[in-house]
Amino acid sequence: MRRLVLAATAVALLAGCAATGDNSPQEKPSPRPSAPAERQPAGTEPVGRTPDGTLLVTDFGADTVTFIDPDKGAIDSVKVGTAPYGLAVGDDGRAWVATAEGVAVVDTDRRTRTALVPYETANLGEPTHGEYRGGGMGIALAPDGKHVYVGVNVPDGNGTLEVVDTRGLKVTGTADVGRRPFDVDVSRDGGQVYATDHDSFDVTVVDPADLDATRRIEVAPYGTEGGLGSWLKPHYAAVRPSDGKLLFPFEGEKLVVVDPDSGRSTIERMTANTHQHGTTITPDGTLLVVGTGPIDPSRDEGPSLTVRAKDGKEKVIPLDGPHEDVTVSADGRTAYVTGGFTRDGYWNGLTVVDLDSGDTRRLAAGDRPLGIAVL
Repeated sequence: MRRLVLAATAVALLAGCAATGDNSPQEKPSPRPSAPAERQPAGTEPVGRTPDGTLLVTDFGADTVTFIDPDKGAIDSVKVGTAPYGLAVGDDGRAWVATAEGVAVVDTDRRTRTALVPYETANLGEPTHGEYRGGGMGIALAPDGKHVYVGVNVPDGNGTLEVVDTRGLKVTGTADVGRRPFDVDVSRDGGQVYATDHDSFDVTVVDPADLDATRRIEVAPYGTEGGLGSWLKPHYAAVRPSDGKLLFPFEGEKLVVVDPDSGRSTIERMTANTHQHGTTITPDGTLLVVGTGPIDPSRDEGPSLTVRAKDGKEKVIPLDGPHEDVTVSADGRTAYVTGGFTRDGYWNGLTVVDLDSGDTRRLAAGDRPLGIAVL
């Protein structure tokens, strides 16, 4: 029944989860030199270094990242490059931001961009905005902080995983992955990198010591019917701390648990009954999943945040409107959910969620904020 409903609605409704043709020029833009540090004040700035607990979001609707006081709202914005998507923050305070132009490096203490590392991948087209633009999407840091891994979307084709040396600030290698790598994750020991390939229904397992040694594992609990027009694709993954398995939520109905070594999968039941995107997992194994809203409003539920304990018990917290990604405060008591969303219906802010009470409040900040981290 779900496949029949999807077939009837995908063409009319799909914008952010299906691929439409991209007829933009496919020439790689000339490498751009690292621009001088740029800042755009967005409010009253705190004195001195950026306080711990400040939030950092990528402004997919602009060319900036925004620093947010979780109580008061935006305090500063920094230009980083066209259409920033994912970000990762290291222990040294540097943030690594995947843009359409390259990987931007941001000093989060001084709130300045210090470098822009251009991509090696060809056929990205001119840097532009929009969900199907070429350039970086998912991004992750190695556990030792020596390398950054960024999933690069190639319009109308398979993507790549680029490896950036965080000391030399240059790309040191690339690996072939699937189509539109929404998310990138790294194993606990740094021995494997995982690119979640949205439009090819799979995850690519990459050995960073041998970038030619890649394996593709299908992640398609509803099958691949509908191809690029299907809603039922993997979006974001989480690496389970207890055993290193990959967790892929689907539709608030199924959690696909993938063993990246054997390639075997099992499926566990979920309860939110809504289309799902962003995920994160806490050190104790609590999984948080963003529900963006229904595919079929006649049978599916609205936007929500699922909080799933490691024993599988779920608490579903309703959200007001679509959201995209999520992170958790250092004390594990508060979740921050970005309102940017990769489809129409996004809004410029985030929702702050008290994970004990389920209470929520909206905080205006950013311009279509997608990726998020707590500093």
